[in-house]
Amino acid sequence: MTKTFKLALLTSTLLGGAAAAQDVTLTIESWRNDDLTIWQDTIIPAFEAAHPGIKVVFAPSAPAEYNAVLNSKLQAGSAGDLITCRPFDASLELYNQGHLADLSDLGAMANFSPVAKSAWQTDDGAATFCVPMASVIHGFIYNADAFEQLGLTAPTTNEEFYAVLDAIKADGSYIPMAMGTNDQWEAATMGYNNIGPNFWKGEEGRQALIKGEQKLTDEGWVAPFRELAKWKDYLGDGFEAQTYPDSQNLFTLGRAAIYPAGSWEISGFNAQADFKMGAFPPPVAAAGDTCYISDHTDIAIGMNAKSPNAEAARTFLDWVGSPEFATLYANALPGFFSLNSTAVEMSDPLAQEFVSWREKCQSTIRSTYQILSRGTPNLENETWNASANVIRGAETPEAAAERLQAGLASWYEPQK
Repeated sequence: MTKTFKLALLTSTLLGGAAAAQDVTLTIESWRNDDLTIWQDTIIPAFEAAHPGIKVVFAPSAPAEYNAVLNSKLQAGSAGDLITCRPFDASLELYNQGHLADLSDLGAMANFSPVAKSAWQTDDGAATFCVPMASVIHGFIYNADAFEQLGLTAPTTNEEFYAVLDAIKADGSYIPMAMGTNDQWEAATMGYNNIGPNFWKGEEGRQALIKGEQKLTDEGWVAPFRELAKWKDYLGDGFEAQTYPDSQNLFTLGRAAIYPAGSWEISGFNAQADFKMGAFPPPVAAAGDTCYISDHTDIAIGMNAKSPNAEAARTFLDWVGSPEFATLYANALPGFFSLNSTAVEMSDPLAQEFVSWREKCQSTIRSTYQILSRGTPNLENETWNASANVIRGAETPEAAAERLQAGLASWYEPQK
């Protein structure tokens, strides 16, 4: 009896060990720590149900710390199997350093257009190293109940925009706009690169800057700073010390009427705000003008070139490139718009509003993300600082533009 029991126990242990050996656990590195529960409750269970034997752990870092944390892990050999990729230069540098694997031969890459893949390719397009997940669109989210209470409608021109802000300020019930300058990046991302494309004409201006045909001191690049300088009067007391979470809270608690935004806010705002919301694209100079939106290729996922679980990681990435994932992700995270060639139907009305702008406006990406932030000083980070300074009144629009141009010209050959 004892021998039989021992034999059964040994067999059970061996079989259990074999089963465990077959299970592979993949770890995802990401800067998006606000969607942890969506990955844990919706996305990962869907994958694991269809792929027994592969477990997935979503292990994000704080957004501001992600680049430094990830680089440290990669250099130490302790990074996860799957790397969430920022667009353009940051991820290209990781690929050039040998940290990201070439995924050009992945079957699911056929589901993405050249434009969708361009943010995660080498300059010559020969290698694609991350599977595109989503883009985000910039604009303004507003408290529709407050607008109705004050008899306001969403503005379409700059003149109407300031008339709305003046009306909200005069009433006094709400802070006109929720934005702070403490963290700096919002001033550039939801300020300068939100309204800017209408002044530099989207891709036309962005490409001209890359080619050296335009300078940051040209009118199309200085004008958005002049607009930002006007925002100071509408941001409420103490905006200089106001952090990004502070601004989010001011809006979702109903204390501010307008929020300069990216569509990535939709999911969180839906959960936190108890009022009806609307959105409008960056206002144009005059009625009938062509409108431009920042429709920014934002997030993708690649494979750690040194992952010991490459086969399982490629299986996961093939799934990320599928229409099934595209539909799941776009609806679990409204405001992150699928880059998959397969059309995705979204149920969220605010997400539908943002994406509808693609039909009437011309799309571009953030001006600083491709090529122009590869040197020192880094144009992206310098634009954060300049935008915050201009809003605070610490730097004039012209001085900010001159400083950025001088920095870019110091290392970027076409601008010398």
